[in-house]
Amino acid sequence: MRVLAINDISCVGKCSLTVALPVLSASGVTCDILPTALLSTHTGGFTGYTFLPLDDEMNKICDHWETLGLKYDLIYSGYLGSRAQIAFVREVKRRFLKEGGVFVVDPVLGDNFTFYKGFDRGFADEMLSLCAEADYILPNETESYLLTGTRDFSAALAALAKVCPHPVITGAQAEDGYYIYYYENGEQKMKIPHRDGSFHGAGDVFASAFCGCLMRGLSLEKALKVTADFCYRAIVRTEKEVSDRRYGLNYEREIYPFLRDLEEQA
Repeated sequence: MRVLAINDISCVGKCSLTVALPVLSASGVTCDILPTALLSTHTGGFTGYTFLPLDDEMNKICDHWETLGLKYDLIYSGYLGSRAQIAFVREVKRRFLKEGGVFVVDPVLGDNFTFYKGFDRGFADEMLSLCAEADYILPNETESYLLTGTRDFSAALAALAKVCPHPVITGAQAEDGYYIYYYENGEQKMKIPHRDGSFHGAGDVFASAFCGCLMRGLSLEKALKVTADFCYRAIVRTEKEVSDRRYGLNYEREIYPFLRDLEEQA
């Protein structure tokens, strides 16, 4: 199995491709990467970071890949910094996804019910159009709101299900706890453990592990359960071991329990 992860490279702060590559590789699949930008750190809590968009290089990379005849069983897109990059990912899907392959979009837009810096309503509309080409989308609760305009998660899921066959809303807060809302033959909900606070890179760990589970043949329900348990254990470990959460999740020592769960369910 061969997977392509499209995301930025943040040199410090475990997120994006520095998470996707090890997690997907550990899952037992070959993971290639297509970097969208190079940052000295991620943008969550750091200041003075450098940012280099890689649009020109992405074109050259893909032109070279075409000469190699590369094709992918799954393509996963994460942070995209511009409308032009969204359009380019559509082209990457057309050129490199195998017939019958899986396209997963993590529609990175914002958190705490606001857009990240540089994103706006127009960008969200473009992202929604990319979601319409996906088999699975993985918005957090903020992104589900920004894509649909509603904070009612059942209504948001129903709206997203008209766009994509399998929308998944990660970490949605309800009165009695936190849930993953997902669509498979109608609305489904899975209650998940939760820790208060912000944990940078958690969404990237989730998306990468989820893609690995799909490639190992897990059902949607099993993939979400294994992935949610992995992320929760990594968050608990981070609470115990890390004083500055800007540097990301301590997920590495939870890889082995994740692989055990993955093997048991595969």
